[in-house]
Amino acid sequence: MRRVEIFDTTLRDGEQSPGISLSVEEKVEVARQLARLKVDVIEAGFPITSEGDFESVSRIAAEVKGPRIAGLARLHGEDIRRAWEAVQWSDRPRIHTFVGTSDLHIEHQMRSNQGDILKRAGEAVAFAKGLCPNVEFSPMDATRTDIGFLSEVVAAAVEAGADVVNIADTVGYTTPVEFSAFLQELQNRVPKLKERTLSVHCHDDLGMAVANSLAGVEVGAGQIEVAVNGIGERAGNASLEEVVMALATRGDFYGVEVGVETKQLANTSRMVSNMTGYEVPPNKAIVGRNAFLHESGIHQDGVLKDRRTFEIMTKEDIGLEGTNIFLGKHSGRHALKDALEELGYVVEGEVLKRAFVRFKEIADHKKTVTAADLEAIAADEVGSFEGKFVLDSFRVVAATGRQSRAAVTISHAEQGTFEAEAEGEGPVDAVFRAVDAATNMKGRLTDFRIDAVTGGKDALGEVRVSVEFEGNEYAGRGLSQDVVEAAARAYVRAANVYSAGRVKSPWEAPVAP
Repeated sequence: MRRVEIFDTTLRDGEQSPGISLSVEEKVEVARQLARLKVDVIEAGFPITSEGDFESVSRIAAEVKGPRIAGLARLHGEDIRRAWEAVQWSDRPRIHTFVGTSDLHIEHQMRSNQGDILKRAGEAVAFAKGLCPNVEFSPMDATRTDIGFLSEVVAAAVEAGADVVNIADTVGYTTPVEFSAFLQELQNRVPKLKERTLSVHCHDDLGMAVANSLAGVEVGAGQIEVAVNGIGERAGNASLEEVVMALATRGDFYGVEVGVETKQLANTSRMVSNMTGYEVPPNKAIVGRNAFLHESGIHQDGVLKDRRTFEIMTKEDIGLEGTNIFLGKHSGRHALKDALEELGYVVEGEVLKRAFVRFKEIADHKKTVTAADLEAIAADEVGSFEGKFVLDSFRVVAATGRQSRAAVTISHAEQGTFEAEAEGEGPVDAVFRAVDAATNMKGRLTDFRIDAVTGGKDALGEVRVSVEFEGNEYAGRGLSQDVVEAAARAYVRAANVYSAGRVKSPWEAPVAP
């Protein structure tokens, strides 16, 4: 049976989603989980864009074993060299280079011409191949590119040594029937393409990323580029879990196999959601919390008699069979470490120390700390980094019919301790204004969501915020049994991302597939 490889771009294209900015530690942790998931390729980042991206790609290449580790690069020699310097530590490195090929991109973004693009594409692939044994080439906006010119560019890349040619539907423009015909025509025009791996990279602007990706498989694609929970630029990428389970569930139709460990899908989805602050919609296919729930009486009756009546897969298939992980206030550090590892988090040293302190704080007020609580704690602590603002304490005075008043104490490893007071329309607004005053940063709240991690009166509250600083949005997530404290933690987290200068705005970083 033909095998289709899964190329995960959560840490590159996924992180380009507005408001997402992962720390190096968070990226490494996600990469480790992707390795447990057994994806074939991890696109770890875009090394030329920042020192942080270079460090994260380098660490993932050195520390994460199993998947091939890819670094993205434009056609520029300095980009390609920088990508190689980062991925060279991997046992299985890849350089992924790209260029826009549609008339719109060539004329308006690149300010170039077809002849120049054709020449540079071949030269760049040859240069990358001289450094790295495995090279992928992507013609960006391929589905809006003239098929004649696209064929020339692809042929040049293949002749120069590209191992993988990735056809990118960069703006989610194509349709499944059209995409199938397009890929077949390309393979007919470039016969040697059949000697290489044909890949597809589809965006979801018209809601067809998964359908288009599967259409590619039907006509010979050997690699699909995806992101966990479908995150990515604008409307996102093809969803990893949807593509994988479509191929696994309908193997009778597609006639291919994937090497993904599907029982890790639920863990991976929750980790990425917790790390990025992007909540998974309840009705999301495969990993949404409603995916295996039945409300209709007829459906419930059928499922009780035989689950196959209304379920084409089981929750056990994706790792939702449940867990027996329960800790209490008498549980020790080793028990916590073992429990977190079972959930996919490898924590040690200072991170484990902080996680244990948070665990004890919660366990003192909650009889049983569940797996969901532990996942939330781990995600909250993994991304911590030196030099950030820390919420030491806060105090709120609120009364009906009057403005609330908040006082906060915030410390910074290098800048000392800051105290400030502010009034606001309610306790949360007052705390946010006080944080602004203490950090000397002015944020504008654009989104605020609150949820309970588990049930019961003693449940942990999880707050997710999106805050605008100087025109860019930054996501934050906070966790506490006190929802005002959770909100304050989330706001401080967003402020930290902004102050660290780790924005991943598509307008500031080089545009990529």
